[in-house]
Parts: sequence; structure tokens; C-alpha cells
Amino acid sequence: MITLYGTPKSRALRVSWLLEELGVDWQFSFLNFAKGDNRSDSFLAMNPSGKMPVITDGDMVVTESAAIMRYLAERYGNGAFLPEPGTESAAKHHQWVSFIITELEQPLWSMGKHRFALPEEQRLAEMLPVAKFEFDRAAAIAESWTPESGYILGDKVTIADILLAHTLMWATVFEQDLPPKLTAFRDRMQLRPALGSVLAKTQAIADAALAE
Repeated sequence: MITLYGTPKSRALRVSWLLEELGVDWQFSFLNFAKGDNRSDSFLAMNPSGKMPVITDGDMVVTESAAIMRYLAERYGNGAFLPEPGTESAAKHHQWVSFIITELEQPLWSMGKHRFALPEEQRLAEMLPVAKFEFDRAAAIAESWTPESGYILGDKVTIADILLAHTLMWATVFEQDLPPKLTAFRDRMQLRPALGSVLAKTQAIADAALAE
């Protein structure tokens, strides 16, 4: 049984979304940060950083969302969600994944850290316009790579599509302007049934845990 540890709308969402797309048997373990669940001895034994998401698959523990997604697709995807290894499509896919994680997402996380995540004395208001500049620059590059229709590599969804869509959803929450092709891509991906299904599932589990 695969167990995913996290909160519904964090980076854990990209993993839960893929799990739902894969149709595998999995369960969600909600982390209540207000109660310090992520600083418990048991969780820190899995991920010393105290960050999510984390999955366990039997005795194996995997951290880092992109690594988790690649593992899940390779083990349970039966050839789906990843292009054929060693092909031009694979190279483009891995380029996208690296760009999303290192260039497009990081300015958004800088915004989050300096708005709420860091201790108040470590937050710098001056970082916010810098982060916006970095995000806008990365979004312009992503816009130039994004197709007018379909998915990143054509007519089949991949890990990169889920990562990009989730990052754009995060950008929307942070009230960042998106260029037109990225906006349309985000909207197409949000129509996928697995996303609505997994949001309802994980939020219900979180609500039940918070009500205890």
C-alpha cells in the first residue's frame, strides 16, 4: 500500500493527482502542521527536513515531489506518463521538469517564504518584487514552449504536465499574471476528472482529522 503524507493543496497535490491518474491503491496521511506533525520523530525519520510530500511504498521511503512522481510512473504507469527513455521526447520532458522545479516554481516559493513560511523576523518585503520579476521571466520562457492545444508533448499527459499545471495553479493563488497559452493550459488540465476527485478525497480526510 502506498501512503502519501502531506496536506491537500501543497506540493503533495501533484503526487496525489498522479496517484489518482494511475488508479493505484493508495492512502492519504494528513499532516497537521499546527500540531507539529511534520516535526514528529516518526516523520523526521522519513524526511529529516520535515517537508512534504513523502511517500512510503512498502518499506521504501521517497521524498521530493518530482522524484516521487517519476518513481510512481516508472513502477506503476505501464508506459504512461513518461516518454520512451532515450528519445527526443524524453529529453524535452526532462528539460521541462527541471525548468519547472528550478525556474518557474522557485520564485513562487520565495513569495511564500517571505509572506508566511519563514519566521517573521526572517521575511523580507524587498524579496517580493524580485520574485515576481523572476517568475515573469520564467513564465515568458514557458509560454514560448507551450503548445496551443493538447499537452506538452502532444496528446498524452505526462508528469511534466501535472507539474506545470500545479505550479500554474499555485501562481494563480499567489495572484500572478499568466500569459495566454499557460492560462489555457492550466484551464485544460484543471478539467481532468482525477484532479477534482483527489481534491475532494484529500480534503475530506484533512477535515476529519482537524475535527478530532
